[in-house]
Amino acid sequence: MLLLGIDIGTSSVKVSVVDAATQQCIASAQYPETESPVLSPHPGWAEQSPDQWWEDTKQAILKCHASASYDTSAIAAIGIAYQMHGLVLVDKEQHVLRNSIIWCDSRAVQTGNEAFAAMGEKECLSHLLNSPGNFTASKLAWVKQNEPAVYYRVSKFMLPGDFIAMKMTGEISTTAPALSEGIFWDFKTRSLSSAIMNQYGFDATLVPSIKPVFTTHGLLKESVASRLSLKPDIPICYKAGDQPNNALSLNVLNPGEVAATAGTSGVVYAVTDELVYDQQSRVNSFAHVNHTEADNRIGVLLCINGCGATYRWIKEIAGGSLTYAQMNEAAATVRPGSDGVQLIPFGNGAERILNNKITGAHIKNLDYTTHTAAHLFRAAQEGIVYAFRYGLDIMRENNIQPVVVRAGRANMFLSDLFTQTFASITGIPVELHEGDGSTGAAIGAGIGAGIFSSAAEAFSLRKAGRIVEPAPAKPYEEYYEIWKDSILQLIK
Repeated sequence: MLLLGIDIGTSSVKVSVVDAATQQCIASAQYPETESPVLSPHPGWAEQSPDQWWEDTKQAILKCHASASYDTSAIAAIGIAYQMHGLVLVDKEQHVLRNSIIWCDSRAVQTGNEAFAAMGEKECLSHLLNSPGNFTASKLAWVKQNEPAVYYRVSKFMLPGDFIAMKMTGEISTTAPALSEGIFWDFKTRSLSSAIMNQYGFDATLVPSIKPVFTTHGLLKESVASRLSLKPDIPICYKAGDQPNNALSLNVLNPGEVAATAGTSGVVYAVTDELVYDQQSRVNSFAHVNHTEADNRIGVLLCINGCGATYRWIKEIAGGSLTYAQMNEAAATVRPGSDGVQLIPFGNGAERILNNKITGAHIKNLDYTTHTAAHLFRAAQEGIVYAFRYGLDIMRENNIQPVVVRAGRANMFLSDLFTQTFASITGIPVELHEGDGSTGAAIGAGIGAGIFSSAAEAFSLRKAGRIVEPAPAKPYEEYYEIWKDSILQLIK
């Protein structure tokens, strides 16, 4: 019995097929091969086409089939992971009304700040666990205010994964964790937040039907199945945002467990059983995939917008024909501290750990006679790790004390230098695992379909990866303090 997992990322769509009997990935593919563009019609805006996500999803599935390593008729369930916080709007015919306003878009920051002031800190933090910020609810409010002709044609708003499930099944649903990441969920009443709906003047008819994460969200339409060489009526049994899903893929489900990713954005995601929140909403709390009325499972999320996005930019301007692996090798030839070059990686919109300020990225102390492209590669890796450390210190202020971080061996964690620097400057061992978000989505589908009786069974055959222990932090601690001083000057 096989499971199909789909991960709708910012840079591409990834698809994996997992054998439920062995819990191992037997085929995977991504589409497109080059990184998908992020549209920015105005400074600070970030959009992508939902219809393009769907086209890329179909191509990725067909590309995976082309490996000829499995029987497509054996696929029994489908799971979907997706980039968090995006806004997708469709009319009553399920046609997309505008590009999706995605996670790193900053246009709704002021909208969210005004709502936070109007609703009050106590209401927002104790009920929503967050300021409305520039999350999905505030993005929808921005559309209502600035694009009324679009807004009044909206039949449903969705998160990106809800949209892909709609295209596959014709049904529109969402989940409590999805609504929580959009800041629509009241954790005290365990229901749609009447406070946020009233604040923004939203009609409840815009909200999709709310279902559990692990359940049937619809059956694959015959027309879609035929196009994708799949059998009809396969159930879509799981939908989750990319970071909760990444945590699931690493078997991070219980209080005290911590996951990390270093893709386009960088994330640390810690699970707790308490309704915790940061007073300044610099880190954010959402319902985890296994959050229930009986058992709180809250994912506390630290996000850095400019992680892999920073490294991609450095590659474009200084990498030439080098691959990322070759860049990593070059970076390792430079001494710690990059001979004084300092990179601040906050060039991808408003950063929550900086109180939603837009500081831009900065390269400091560049010396044309001393520094090479390799120095920039290392400075980029060090700067990203320092941003992680800055955010982890905020998490520690909120009584999140990681003792080990689990990460997929992918993206920036493919670099031994990055991984060792991360462990050393944070003081936290890193446990590396094989697999990615699409693998996690497939496993989630197996849980949702009842193929696995529990999450424990779903991970019973998966082995822990190698652990990278912290090295002595010096001299990194000194370099970090210099970097931190630069940040504090920028956000004064």
